[in-house]
Amino acid sequence: MKPNIKDLSFSELSAFLIERKHPAYRAKQICQWLFKKRAVAFSAMTNLSQGLRDELAKDFSIGRLSILRRAESRDGTVKFLFGLADGQSIESVLIPETNRLTLCISTQVGCAYGCAFCATALLGFKRNLTSSEIIDQIIEASRELAAGQRITNIVLMGMGEPLANYANTLRAIEIMTDGGWGLGIAPRRVTLSSVGLIPQIQKLMEETNVSLAISLHAASEAVRGKLMPVNKKYSLQALMDCCRNLPLPRRKRITFEYVLLRGVNDSVADATALCRVLGGVPSKVNLIPFNPHPESEFERPADADVKRFQQVLFDHNIQVNVRRPRGDDIAAACGQLQGQAEGRWGESAAQREAC
Repeated sequence: MKPNIKDLSFSELSAFLIERKHPAYRAKQICQWLFKKRAVAFSAMTNLSQGLRDELAKDFSIGRLSILRRAESRDGTVKFLFGLADGQSIESVLIPETNRLTLCISTQVGCAYGCAFCATALLGFKRNLTSSEIIDQIIEASRELAAGQRITNIVLMGMGEPLANYANTLRAIEIMTDGGWGLGIAPRRVTLSSVGLIPQIQKLMEETNVSLAISLHAASEAVRGKLMPVNKKYSLQALMDCCRNLPLPRRKRITFEYVLLRGVNDSVADATALCRVLGGVPSKVNLIPFNPHPESEFERPADADVKRFQQVLFDHNIQVNVRRPRGDDIAAACGQLQGQAEGRWGESAAQREAC
């Protein structure tokens, strides 16, 4: 197979052109065709010479993801199952809101981090996505939009750990946020979620202006260690020390994601401990009542318990939001993505159990 031209960095594409005696400015034109105009054939690039188009077609392909399945939730959320060239598959979720249209994208096939409550963890780790496979989730989802619609926000919160695929994720972020030849999404509208890989978090905040979300899910070393094996390598204390020392711009906050599990981490004592843990960190908290999925023994807390937990954070002047499930009837909510083409895809655990 010819290499996918979308996997070249801007500098690599420029070097290719210079080596072939073409002006370097052609790189910007080519990237505009690929990422702004979403071209699928070199022949469409009409401001390039025929000779250059022929050279590009000889040496490269323009890869695409295939939409294997599409499911729409009763709340308007859309889940895509994308097929990759090697037969693997990934999921992305399009979430409509009043003033924004957010796409949740994947960065790996499966995940190696084994969080106890997450459906993706059951797959294990298959492989990293290339930068083009990350970006093409945005491009292909955009093709499905109605006239006048556009994706306004990107969250790297789908399948996989973005910072474990650092180079490809960073290259994809560059394409997302470049206004000249990329997708032109403002960095503040791109949010990356990590389980807490401390060296990569530090590097990310030095090299980009995207927003950071940390999967926390517990306020003690013992509970977090049971829920998230990564805590054995990067402890809760070390992670919070890292967050306190990040060079955050004024008024910028780190988002902490906290999945509420009945009887595990949802008590008033847990909430009070969380307030202590967050001390000194510019933060906001997303509380996520657990979204059930097959093979999980965890349960969602009662609404009253969620409200009590939330109130404790309010009382400690911590900005807190309860993230209500979006797309849970099609297994598209947080923690439910598995990217499986076979079986009864797009059904929630409750739907499967009812049959």
